[in-house]
Amino acid sequence: MTEQNANQLFSGNVFIFQAFDIGEDVNLEHIKQSHSVMSRPLSLPKYFKNYHTPLPIDLPHPHSSSKCISANIHSFGVISLVYKIPFRDTLENLRKRFNALDSEFQEQGVVDAGSIFKAIHHNIKQPRFFHLRTSYVVIQVDSQPALSTVTLKDTHGGTIVSLLRFETENLSEYQKNEILDSAIGYYRGDLFIIDTQAAFVYDEEYSEILDLFEFANIQQLELQYFDRMLDQQLNVVYQREVRALPLKAYMPFIGSMPKDQIGSLNILKVDISVIIERLKSSIKLAGEEYISELYALLVDRLDIDNWKASIDDKLQIIQDINSVYQAKIDIIREDSLSVLIIVLIFIELVVGVLTYFK
Repeated sequence: MTEQNANQLFSGNVFIFQAFDIGEDVNLEHIKQSHSVMSRPLSLPKYFKNYHTPLPIDLPHPHSSSKCISANIHSFGVISLVYKIPFRDTLENLRKRFNALDSEFQEQGVVDAGSIFKAIHHNIKQPRFFHLRTSYVVIQVDSQPALSTVTLKDTHGGTIVSLLRFETENLSEYQKNEILDSAIGYYRGDLFIIDTQAAFVYDEEYSEILDLFEFANIQQLELQYFDRMLDQQLNVVYQREVRALPLKAYMPFIGSMPKDQIGSLNILKVDISVIIERLKSSIKLAGEEYISELYALLVDRLDIDNWKASIDDKLQIIQDINSVYQAKIDIIREDSLSVLIIVLIFIELVVGVLTYFK
């Protein structure tokens, strides 16, 4: 890169998306009625359904987060925040202060999400702050008519890819080319580079895709949360800490699986399946080729499909465990019924014999 290119000024914004797990379920209607936080009008892009509509709010006062442009509460126990930090600088200077900038707003996110949690925790089922969180960064740069996307990658590609990896030094040519080769664009002057922790957007018309990044970050949070929860529950089974089933579980006509650890796993399986299906159904990309391609790349980089596969595997293990325990109960019940029938026949025989000799 020449000195002239290194000193080239760019304008744009750094968007930091954060999501916090705060509990099981959130009663959004009660929050609206209680006025514990001030709600805001909701505006969703056309590719989102209203199936899982969040509650947009203002940060509780007092606060010092002038860069927070969006705060949403989601009914499945998540707070999501979006920060917008404008800049006008060289990409090299941005790279030098990028890690510090991200760390600053990571800390600010905890403070802001914590203030929301305190205001609404009475409306949360099993509230906790916070069990897990995820973050994603988008570096948006305004396009320049004199700078084509090809020239941008040739002259600033090394700086861009190191920004996306939160590195202060240039990456190897192999890493650089691998990341840049995955870039996509819809119009001639557009460039989108999606990576695992951050994305680079060279476009001024970016507003309609911001919700896509927020949604993908929330989706990753929920999948990681469910995966961790399943690990904890399955460890109980693997370590043989599941208590013996109570006697009444084997009694005919009493019921099926009892409410012990195995029964809880079954309930958890249903809850996870429902929420994952709702998340998957919250976005409709039919006919949106540009958005669809961008979302597919996001899903790939955030490893969302692998998280889903991991959860599906563990849910199948739960199903197998339930089947084994239910089969054990069914066999014992059948044996109990057989013994009961034999006892009744024997009693009837004894009564008949006694009646005969009476």
